[in-house]
Amino acid sequence: MSVEIPENMEDVAMQLAQHKVRGEQVDETTVIQNAVRDILQAFFDEALEGHYDDVNWDENDLVVTDVMGNEAGRVHPQSDSFVNDFKTDADSLIERLEDETARIVGGR
Repeated sequence: MSVEIPENMEDVAMQLAQHKVRGEQVDETTVIQNAVRDILQAFFDEALEGHYDDVNWDENDLVVTDVMGNEAGRVHPQSDSFVNDFKTDADSLIERLEDETARIVGGR
């Protein structure tokens, strides 16, 4: 995973501080949402050995679309949001995202 992608709340705090130093207005929720999406994207890029699928938000879900723009899979949060899942147990969420990647890639 990239050093730029926060993997826990400590990393989120550091990234918030970096944004503040640069004069950028970013809140904790946005940093976490970007991190969760980027983590799942990184897993797909690794599993497919390149960037073929795109991960984007659809309300509270993360939707994976293939090269043709078709939905290849959808990942739902365990609680009411991925932000809360990340805050509660980021390690468990990351593990679940990795499992979901394997499920979606393997189901093709």
